[in-house]
Amino acid sequence: MMISADSEAENTAAEARELVMAAQSGNMAAFGELYARYMRLVHGVLLARTPSGDAEDLVQEVFLLALRKLKGLRDPSAFGGWIASIARHCASDFHRRGTQLVELPEDMPGNAPSQISELDAQVVLRIIQGLPEAYRETLVLRLVEGMTGPEIAARTGLSHGSVRVNLHRGMELLREALQKRLQR
Repeated sequence: MMISADSEAENTAAEARELVMAAQSGNMAAFGELYARYMRLVHGVLLARTPSGDAEDLVQEVFLLALRKLKGLRDPSAFGGWIASIARHCASDFHRRGTQLVELPEDMPGNAPSQISELDAQVVLRIIQGLPEAYRETLVLRLVEGMTGPEIAARTGLSHGSVRVNLHRGMELLREALQKRLQR
């Protein structure tokens, strides 16, 4: 039996709504389940905006803030968009605090293949972080967090069409940027 992407999103939203209502009533196990379901989304949103090491730490900050503000969430079915918004604000606050990034030199030697691939991944991530916001988030959620298009739509509240378009256009921009980098 094949489940459509729309019914999958509806099931995800209904389950999230139930978990949010339970967590709002003080059920910490329900909040733990929300964490398990939405951690990849939050990490992807943060990774699209902050250095990878800092994104890991900020995930915890986002969920602590969400726990404190959860009772104020009026529409439990909007949890995905709400938590993504908190993550975006935390990333903005992170940059306002003035954390300094240290750039790696272009000619930095890499002796081991794992070092080279790690540097390549960082270069690609930096390119993605330089793309327009709509593409940046969906690309990180797809390429780094491994979420499918329907999962991204269900978790963020975006339509399936928007996710598809953002992924397609974002991949085009990423390919162009990588081609330019290779031509240097």
